[in-house]
Amino acid sequence: MIPERQSVPVLDVDVTPVRVNELMDALGGLIAGGTTATVLGHNLHSITLFHSRDDVRALYREASIILPDGAPVAILWGLSHRPQRIGAEAMAYRLGSMDWIPELGRVPGLQRVAIVGAGRQANTTAVARLRSIIPAAAVEGMPGEGWDASLEEAVVQWLIAFRPQLVLLGLGMPLQENVLHRRLNDLPPSVYCTVGGAVEQVAGVQKLAPRWLGRLGLEWAWRLALHPGRVAYRVFVEPWKLAALLLRRHLRPSLTEGK
Repeated sequence: MIPERQSVPVLDVDVTPVRVNELMDALGGLIAGGTTATVLGHNLHSITLFHSRDDVRALYREASIILPDGAPVAILWGLSHRPQRIGAEAMAYRLGSMDWIPELGRVPGLQRVAIVGAGRQANTTAVARLRSIIPAAAVEGMPGEGWDASLEEAVVQWLIAFRPQLVLLGLGMPLQENVLHRRLNDLPPSVYCTVGGAVEQVAGVQKLAPRWLGRLGLEWAWRLALHPGRVAYRVFVEPWKLAALLLRRHLRPSLTEGK
């Protein structure tokens, strides 16, 4: 059974607050259902995209599960729904991809898994690691580096032939969301999980921040130190863009009433 979505104040989005064991059970339920489902995550970057891009917003509105993947999201959710135990209680519901991918062996009925994304070597290594995590499942992969229309079509046809029950789609934001939004009706029934750079993290190519940093909400500092060129915009500029989007969103009704 999938828990109901709950609102995140200020950010104007919804999330599905679950712990890891609850997520594994929910994935098992979705797989048993045999229909198409999507599992997404919300952090400040995805929320900026949600409020600025129609394709991202449409995908999130139809998602089966939206994990709080970011400390600000978890904390603001906790302020509204867990006010008595805001600290550890709220952060326990913050689930990044690497908080739950290593636990996929606990998903009941999981027999076929596809990993899409990263370069060939990283994808191959991630497939090998996931096979050790889920020894009873068939795990196959397709690299996503150099994504274009021809590779996209090849991946779609490969997924149709393989018919996985669970797909880890690691193409980065917003490409992975755009692909799902456009091609979901062309894809075979499965549970599609957007995981960003986690394919490289599973493979060990991208160094994972210590989990205690994540629990403190400081994972961004680790990423900034390792990849300043890639992360600086998200840390120092994008929050202001999001603030402007939210301010305009909240002012719009007032502006309309004043006309």
